[in-house]
Amino acid sequence: MKLLVTYRSVTGNTKKIAEAVFGVLEGEKEIKPFRDVDTLEGYDFVFVGCPIEFFGVGKTTKKWLYKHIQGKRIGLFCTHGAPELAPGVPIWTDALKDVATDAGAEIVNFFNCQGELSQKVLDMMSADDDPYVRKLASFGRDGSIGQPDEFRIEKAREFARRTMKKML
Repeated sequence: MKLLVTYRSVTGNTKKIAEAVFGVLEGEKEIKPFRDVDTLEGYDFVFVGCPIEFFGVGKTTKKWLYKHIQGKRIGLFCTHGAPELAPGVPIWTDALKDVATDAGAEIVNFFNCQGELSQKVLDMMSADDDPYVRKLASFGRDGSIGQPDEFRIEKAREFARRTMKKML
């Protein structure tokens, strides 16, 4: 089985998760950022990772998904600046799953985890007109530092293992 792990990473968080997924896969495999993927032809299974951007699916990610994943079975993963159990996370992750499904993919398994918010994002959030967004920024300064940590990295590895078992 020929496998591909492909990802879009703005701050390095999603890349860390992609590398963890890639590290536990066996057999013929490749890892490439979205920008280096011309086609998914020839791959039997694809792990696709991206960040949640501005509380949703970024335009670059949407465009890539619609261009590439029609008819593919995928393991989908994402990173975001909030703890996994934060109230808004299911809205963001459901939106990503909806885009992937609308783009024609079959999601075999899904994983999400917190990543460290960049200073640029924190600055934008801190200056936002919405008091809720400003509150999230103040939490994000302290709560996201060092994420994804080793615990979350190991959870990503387990996601990859479980996904491959589903494929057998």
